[in-house]
Amino acid sequence: MGTPVPPAIPMLPLRVTFVSLLLVANTVLHVGPLLLVALIKALLPSKRLRKASDPWLTGIAESWIGVNSWMVDRFFRTRFHVQEDMTLHEDGHYLVLANHQSWVDIVVLQKVFNRRIPLMRFFLKRQLIWVPLLGLAWWALDFPFMGRHTPKQIARRPELAGRDIEATRRACDKFREIPVAIMNFVEGTRFTPEKHARQGSPYRHLLKPKSGGVAFVLDAMGTGLHAILDVTIAYPAGRPSMVDLLADRIPDIHVHVRQRPIPEELLHGDYQNDRAFRVRFQQWMNGLWQEKDEDLGRLLGEEARVA
Repeated sequence: MGTPVPPAIPMLPLRVTFVSLLLVANTVLHVGPLLLVALIKALLPSKRLRKASDPWLTGIAESWIGVNSWMVDRFFRTRFHVQEDMTLHEDGHYLVLANHQSWVDIVVLQKVFNRRIPLMRFFLKRQLIWVPLLGLAWWALDFPFMGRHTPKQIARRPELAGRDIEATRRACDKFREIPVAIMNFVEGTRFTPEKHARQGSPYRHLLKPKSGGVAFVLDAMGTGLHAILDVTIAYPAGRPSMVDLLADRIPDIHVHVRQRPIPEELLHGDYQNDRAFRVRFQQWMNGLWQEKDEDLGRLLGEEARVA
């Protein structure tokens, strides 16, 4: 009898576990100093001193993103194809709009823009403040937390809509004083074929855009924003999960970035109460989304022709 052959080691679970532990370790190493600086900031006696601590908080967050991006380059074979034709500024003020298919989108956006534009702030569901470590980090970095009430809840209690508007205004008041990139997934949720069919979306690859959040940010920030960065993310091999990323099952990611001017006529309107303005704003948003749908189809088609 020959020597027994040992059972094969399940490499995929080991890989996912190994990379996940590295990501967790990176998060722990950065969140500790971040919270310490945030505590010191809260105890400082003057607004000027508290503002002076902001670059330290931002630097720690950008370092965390930088290490994550290094791991993507080091451990994954994913190829990033980025198309852009603008000069970006780390001290600018941007509104970043993107389609949303997966939590991988956030990794992609951070890898593409880290240290090229200001730290991106997302509007987050209030429940996410309880996410271990990250919830406190988002709070320390002044990420705005929103109620995200459903239309039925707002219909029963109209004052809930006002709370989210006020939260948006408070966040934008802070953002006027610092370089910032405000991130908005305009569809409001991740794309799935089921949601697409349920909406009856007129777009081939996108859900219907929700214009209200964009309108509120433009109104609250006014001329404090320099431009819109319109980002289209395409996954030619199919819509991935975070497990697909950790398992190195995403061969290619295409990212197309357009820099758009902010239409002056859309800066100072009452989206909630002025129906004519709301219609104009939605028409502008729908036009932008139609162009994004065409961009997304082109990016997916390009990959299909190469294959």
